Amino acid sequence: MDPRSEVLLRQAELFGGDLLLAGLPADDLLGQLPAAHGWSWQAGEHAALAARFAGRCQFGVVPGERPFAAAVLFLPKSAELARYLLDALAARLPGGELYLVGEKRGGIESAARQLQAFGRPRKLDSARHCQLWQVTVEQAPPAPVLEERAQRYRLELTDGPLEVVSLPGAFSHGRLDRGSALLLEHLDGLPPGDLLDFGCGAGVLGAVLKRRHPQSRVNLLDVDAFALASSRLTLAANGLEAELIGGDGIGAAPDGLAAIISNPPFHQGVHTDYQATEELLREAARHLRPGGELRLVANSFLKYPPLIERHLGPCQVLAEAHGFRIYRAVRAR
Repeated sequence: MDPRSEVLLRQAELFGGDLLLAGLPADDLLGQLPAAHGWSWQAGEHAALAARFAGRCQFGVVPGERPFAAAVLFLPKSAELARYLLDALAARLPGGELYLVGEKRGGIESAARQLQAFGRPRKLDSARHCQLWQVTVEQAPPAPVLEERAQRYRLELTDGPLEVVSLPGAFSHGRLDRGSALLLEHLDGLPPGDLLDFGCGAGVLGAVLKRRHPQSRVNLLDVDAFALASSRLTLAANGLEAELIGGDGIGAAPDGLAAIISNPPFHQGVHTDYQATEELLREAARHLRPGGELRLVANSFLKYPPLIERHLGPCQVLAEAHGFRIYRAVRAR
């Protein structure tokens, strides 16, 4: 059981009614709170919850239409995302109870100050290195419009400008990270056919791929619903269309790809996690056609070449700068 869920269950008498658990972990909390429903924006956690608790968890970037009498927000890593989620929940709870739970190392004490906008918050519990806060929503905000909280910026590329739209919670929100910037400089010479932007974030790489390969089927895959929503907005801002896939890892990708392009994710909440990238390196060959190519950017200190060569083929370093390397490998024909 996740320690945040354990803290909630220490106060289980508070959570017996029609409750929305926002950003809940994929544990047995829904089993312990049979009247509760979940809202997840993490595809892997949602899939695990949906498999165990059919019809009791939704995936997306809004709370949905189902009414709830109280809500618990599991504090996300992004402070901007936390503000949006708190506003979205409080807007639905005039006079109701809003709870916030999170790890101390994740910034729960500072995040709890945001509850002051709705009423008088109080700390209910502190255990398992977590805290639980509660506020009665006396001043409900208007329902937030997520698109209005987007940050927009313009990239000047060799084939013309690209408008990027990123939402709270998306990777590298409001700016282009150095790894993606380096990879953008080394996207030439890809084989023709279906393409995948794995871990698409705000959709920068996927949008560039679609613009440069308009006849190709381009897929953008991410585990996070806010990243997928950002990618959808970026594509639309540039008059482009592509396939968006919500999935927890490369297993959700189609087969027969000509190339997989990635600035792969390595963070999960406040913890560092390389599992998704290592799975990508192990399984990329299953999703590439013969002669298909994997091209990715990674921190240069990460020992990825041995994994790439073990599971795909010879690994070539195309470029190195600012602590990053571009790796290229081709599936044997």
